[in-house]
Amino acid sequence: MKPAPFDFVRAVSLEEALEALAEHGSEARIIAGGQSLLPMLNMRLARPQVLVDIMGLPGLRAIRREGDAIIVPAGVRQAALMAHPGLAEAQPLLAAALPFLGHLQTRSRGTVCGSIAHADPSAELPLCLVALGGVVHLRSRKKARRVAAADFFSGMMTTDKGDDELIEAVSFPAAHPGSAYAFREFSRRHGDFAIVGCAARVAKDGIDFAVCGVADRPERRQWPRLDGTALDDALNAFAWELDARDDLHGSARLRRDLVRSMGRAIVEEAAACLA
Repeated sequence: MKPAPFDFVRAVSLEEALEALAEHGSEARIIAGGQSLLPMLNMRLARPQVLVDIMGLPGLRAIRREGDAIIVPAGVRQAALMAHPGLAEAQPLLAAALPFLGHLQTRSRGTVCGSIAHADPSAELPLCLVALGGVVHLRSRKKARRVAAADFFSGMMTTDKGDDELIEAVSFPAAHPGSAYAFREFSRRHGDFAIVGCAARVAKDGIDFAVCGVADRPERRQWPRLDGTALDDALNAFAWELDARDDLHGSARLRRDLVRSMGRAIVEEAAACLA
């Protein structure tokens, strides 16, 4: 299939892009890498009247550090973040997760913020943003605001972004001193969306643990430092809270089992780095 007809705006400034969003509202869509949006257009699952291209805008491709945050603007491709110098030291969880994100070809075109906007509940970047307690930077013609990742994802491919807003950037907290990170996912083939993905940060005083692929959005829990049966009990309770369901990719039982087994494995992996 081919997309339904639409108008195309190649924005030459951020203000022009925001003006187009303000004018057309829900009938406009931002396009950057297009790796999520173009298939939806071709299958006519999305039928915007206007596409607003922001990839030519200056200042949207430079990853920067602001205090304890890694700022990733809307034009940064996934491959650029993966190749960013010092990423493994600045944020080990991102460095561990990015090789599982799609394939070389899609990472070379797809943007980080595009994945966040698409909000697939099985995607790795939304999982990392929630696991780390990251922030989404939104901008409209009238205002700018910041939304915590845990509040941004509201359901299956739905977010808190307004029709007149674009994701200007996302910020990932840098690695905390005295913390260790681990990531693992289970999928049918490398590069497929995760059937279950797990991310963990372990410190001396507690555990941050997040899961994707089970609920309709990434979910995170914070626990005190646990081990043994206490960790098993916490993971089991979390697995049931996620309300896993059967689908063509796997059963609810499989997903709960993966949360329990992979969860224990990555918490122990991260904890071993602190020993």
